[in-house]
Amino acid sequence: MSEGTVMSYFSAAADLRRRWLAVLVLSAAQVMIVLDQNIVNVALPAIRDDLGLSPGNLVWTVNAYVIPFGGLLLLAGRLGDLISRKYVFLAGLALFSAASLWAGSADDQTGLLLARFVQGVGGAVTSAGLLGMVVTSLPEPRHRARAIGVFGFASAGGGALGTVVGGVLTDALSWHWIFFINVPIGVVVGVMAWRLLPVDRGVGVRAGADVVGAVLVTAGVVLGVYALINAESQGWGSAVTLGGGAVSVVLLTGFALRQRFATTPLVPTRVLRSRNVVGANLVQALMVGALFGFMFFTVLHLQQVLGFSPLIAGLAFLPAPAVIAVVSMTVAPRLMHRFGARRTTLTGLPILAAGFVMLAQVSPGLGYEVSVGPAMVVMAFGFGITMPSLMSLAMSDVAAEDSGVTSGLFNTTQQVGGAVGLAVLSTLVGARTEALRAEGVAEAAALAGGYRAAFWLGGGFVAVAWLIAGLLLRAAPAGRESRPVATPA
Repeated sequence: MSEGTVMSYFSAAADLRRRWLAVLVLSAAQVMIVLDQNIVNVALPAIRDDLGLSPGNLVWTVNAYVIPFGGLLLLAGRLGDLISRKYVFLAGLALFSAASLWAGSADDQTGLLLARFVQGVGGAVTSAGLLGMVVTSLPEPRHRARAIGVFGFASAGGGALGTVVGGVLTDALSWHWIFFINVPIGVVVGVMAWRLLPVDRGVGVRAGADVVGAVLVTAGVVLGVYALINAESQGWGSAVTLGGGAVSVVLLTGFALRQRFATTPLVPTRVLRSRNVVGANLVQALMVGALFGFMFFTVLHLQQVLGFSPLIAGLAFLPAPAVIAVVSMTVAPRLMHRFGARRTTLTGLPILAAGFVMLAQVSPGLGYEVSVGPAMVVMAFGFGITMPSLMSLAMSDVAAEDSGVTSGLFNTTQQVGGAVGLAVLSTLVGARTEALRAEGVAEAAALAGGYRAAFWLGGGFVAVAWLIAGLLLRAAPAGRESRPVATPA
């Protein structure tokens, strides 16, 4: 072997290590963002007592983050394509970290809510293009499949860990630390990303800006999310829900029409002509809508029906991220490599649905170890298989210049699907629980009955997702499912 060959080998190995480090840094950023969406829930009682928040304002501790986050993902993803995915990501990370420091230091409700709003903006700008950067980081098919598995775990595991970390930090320190913890993580991730991520340059804002489209889609999504998250408290027939929903539909319809005729559309029509892009987003919306309900109502079942403390309820979720980590980073890449992402998706969804059917058997008389625990393991296994393969399909037909906006679209669908699913399931739980109470059923049994109804419907969401996947998703040509959409500059 010649000296040049040896040097080339070591250079390729060093480059591969650098790319893998970049994927790990991007995944760490995703964990931080996703974790922050759930970590606040456990700390809400402590925040209420410390700042004297009313129930209405306490809800806005969550909503002030969710609304700008869901509304700005698509725009932020496109900005990454036009300017630079690396620099847009770093700007969002800096804003998110600064807002986290502000939120942790807040000593009144106004400061906290403003900080949470800025956090939502920073979170959207940070996370919008992450999936696009992950899929462009590794050119070799099996490495890319494994990278998507790692990122899939970051997306799912971060959500499950949020409940655990929130309980530990609130009990051991104070609620302020659920925000302070983001600052050192953000600094480390930012420094590593600056060193590891390649510099990419987009076509420029002037060449690809669609200001009218950006205003329409951002306003439409923000208003739609606002209407949905208030549907349970205001009622589905209220002026807020119906009026906000109607205006949102009008704005989003205007955005869709605008994209057909705009010279430089925010979402190029070639992206939406892909069956895999459309199918993967629809499947994800249904699947995530069901899983948001699983996370929310399972925590309530553990505390209100089984009598777990917030900390123990959080620890009870640990099997989920553990199983997702193993499956998404080992099993899913192998299945995708051997059978393709489409078949892997069609295999994982029925397993996920089976977990919901198991969970729908919960009752006050069944302990965690024979009801929630086994169901959680099955669901985590199905999700760990499905999510990486779905991500791969969503990005398989995407051109290099559209990877950021497609990533933003995938994240937007996740947020909107989760909001819709949780709103529908919450309404069902409330109606079923009240009906059982009216029949004279005991409180714990009535709550369990409401949760069972939600889990049955969640399983129905996943079943419909499986049908859509079978009809719309198609196997990419050989190598496409695991091939990067572009080599980084």
